Amino acid sequence: MKKKKSIIIVVVCVLAAAGIAAGIYGMTRKKGSPEAVNDSTAQTVQEQTTQEVKNPHAGQAQSVISGKWESSELAQQKAVAVMYSNIKQAMPQSNISKADIVFESLVEGGITRLCCFFENQTELEKIGPVRSCRTYYLLFAKEFEANYVHFGYSEYAADYLAQQSFHALDGMAYCSFYRTADRVAPHNAYTSWNGIMDSVAKKGYDTVYPQNFVKPFSFNEEDDKQIQIAGGETCNTFYPGYPYNKPWFEYDESTGEYLRFQFDDAQIDAETGEQLSYKNILVKYVEPDYYENGTPNYKVDGTGAGLFITNRKAVQVTWKKDSETSGPTKYYYEDGTEIVLNQGKTYICQVETTQNVTVE
Repeated sequence: MKKKKSIIIVVVCVLAAAGIAAGIYGMTRKKGSPEAVNDSTAQTVQEQTTQEVKNPHAGQAQSVISGKWESSELAQQKAVAVMYSNIKQAMPQSNISKADIVFESLVEGGITRLCCFFENQTELEKIGPVRSCRTYYLLFAKEFEANYVHFGYSEYAADYLAQQSFHALDGMAYCSFYRTADRVAPHNAYTSWNGIMDSVAKKGYDTVYPQNFVKPFSFNEEDDKQIQIAGGETCNTFYPGYPYNKPWFEYDESTGEYLRFQFDDAQIDAETGEQLSYKNILVKYVEPDYYENGTPNYKVDGTGAGLFITNRKAVQVTWKKDSETSGPTKYYYEDGTEIVLNQGKTYICQVETTQNVTVE
């Protein structure tokens, strides 16, 4: 019994001694000791790492026309919208592959023209061939508050162009345009990025978005994830149904984008040699309406049907625009939720409700 009691006393004494030693170590350890510094450093690194994960795009903003992350300063710079000729004699076009948004619609005689949106493309020396304005292209450029570049205009666009709220640059009035000898007029008029900027400065147009600007598109904010359409139908090939150039888009599995074709061939950029390709395709149905001379008079405000195509899927959507001359066109799913585009280039087809639009 005494032996057992002695063992207990010894154990208690050992534990007590250990506790005293730990207490003395804790009292003698100073705040600036190496151990304390290491603990503090580890905590700081952990906090910094956490902050970096939470803010991968600090000091950045998404581009208005592509959704790509860039410096906040660059993201405030207005886009430029240029009218491109799109008939056979104008092929191939120059630097069209650099446009982040392309808007296609019918003009007279079943042909189409393209309104192409560029952002901060300071190296572009040849843009075009540039053609004349139609009202609905000007109104579309206004949705983005873009400085709009054209070469001439239809009589029906004149009153709109005269309004101060439309920032337009006509190649017939500004020397920043030039003609080439390899093609006949009117398919040989070109401009450059620096030429456009010089004309913008001469006109006194703003080069940054206004404070009350409402972005037309919402883009996916995550770089490593894609927007996947729920429901809808598989879309490997898309035909917008334009009668003259007969264009179509084919899904490219290797890039996740849609390659553009027209005139029975790939649509190629004359300067880069690249085939045009797009991450998103939007379709906006409008009712056919024409002036007596055959110029379209499409109603671009109100509401109507549409399509949203991305990542090999197509789904029916509804578009809505509250005013003809202000505010953007918004696209909504069937449940009323606004669509979110994937980061990258977007192609918009404004088509008549009578066109043979096909998804395969």
